[in-house]
Amino acid sequence: QVQVRESGGGLVQTGGSLRLSCAASGDFSSIDVMVWYRQYPDNQRVLVAEIHSSGSTHYADVAKGRFTISIDNAERSAFLQMNSLRPEDTGVYVCKTSVKFRDWRAFDYWGQGTQVTVSS
Repeated sequence: QVQVRESGGGLVQTGGSLRLSCAASGDFSSIDVMVWYRQYPDNQRVLVAEIHSSGSTHYADVAKGRFTISIDNAERSAFLQMNSLRPEDTGVYVCKTSVKFRDWRAFDYWGQGTQVTVSS
């Protein structure tokens, strides 16, 4: 069974920083991509940043210049460094991990999310 766990959320003031972590565990062969989403109260999820195992990245416009995503393939973890945080960044940040198994099957797994709250 594959598990995805996020951590690092919390309460910060406007302009502050947080570093979110996403760790995948289980009996899979490799990670293809790890993606951070922001989840809204109606459960809609919007992509914030993604990173492939190769290191290739993609950011939403709202994240460009403020957030940096990185990956540690050996640790099966991805990190989202969030700087210059704004109140509108407040929300639940959820990680999706796409993995491959030894028989080349590929599946997506989601974590439960971590709350980020930015006070004005």
